[in-house]
Amino acid sequence: MVEDRHVIETLGKVEVVIENGEITSVGSSEMTYCPMFHAMHGVDELNEEFIRKNINFRIEDFGMCTPDRVVEMDDAVTVGISEILKTNMEKGNIDCVVGACDGAGTLLMTNPRVVQGVGGRVSGLISTTPIPEVIKKLEERDSVILDPKTAELNQLEGLKLALDKGYKNIAITILPSPMVKDIRDYPADDDVNIYIFVAHTTGIEPDKVGMLFDNADIVTACASKAISEYADKYEPYYYGVKVPIFCASEDGRRLLDIRLEKIGKPLSTNVYPRNKDDAPHKLL
Repeated sequence: MVEDRHVIETLGKVEVVIENGEITSVGSSEMTYCPMFHAMHGVDELNEEFIRKNINFRIEDFGMCTPDRVVEMDDAVTVGISEILKTNMEKGNIDCVVGACDGAGTLLMTNPRVVQGVGGRVSGLISTTPIPEVIKKLEERDSVILDPKTAELNQLEGLKLALDKGYKNIAITILPSPMVKDIRDYPADDDVNIYIFVAHTTGIEPDKVGMLFDNADIVTACASKAISEYADKYEPYYYGVKVPIFCASEDGRRLLDIRLEKIGKPLSTNVYPRNKDDAPHKLL
């Protein structure tokens, strides 16, 4: 049994396995182009060579999936999930974020820079194992780890822990799954607000998309064909052209707009039909 093993999905839902600080497996994907990586790195094709190079950069630069993991960071992009959360925590609209960190699993965060550091430059975390050094850094910055012994990933249990600790304005980041509805349906006092942010939607089945928009507050587009088609039909409020962020509720719109106001951006590029001249492809 490997004691240090982390599985992420990234760059077109490619599965990457990192063990003891080294990439041991890189999967494949039909998605070959991402406008964000083209804009930032001039990359025309998301092939295995680039994926290895990018993941190795993350390992070397901020210690992803290693004991050297940096857990506090500045903004990574102008408008992303972690930036929206960080700004709203700074404004006092969110007092706890239930997130997931490589080497720690599900955790509660109350420090805006930790929210950004944990979520800003990582991809979908599928599984992880405990890294004591990472857990120690997070706990020193007032984070609470759901299960330090196993690094369990369970956002519903994270919500329960946040409620037990008395938090009233709780944001949860989660990958697409039936647990999104479980979180929305979980009983909470009337004075508790629960905000659900769904990320890493590439490859989601079309019959699951309605459930996400019925229960979440913000849903990222990623390279999801089903999300794109749903948005074209129902026209939710959104921001961004290349890889939009869709608001599934008025709360989601409010939290997004607060971030946009802080950085001096127009409140929306909410135009339909959407400009798809520089969209990810192939959509999955």
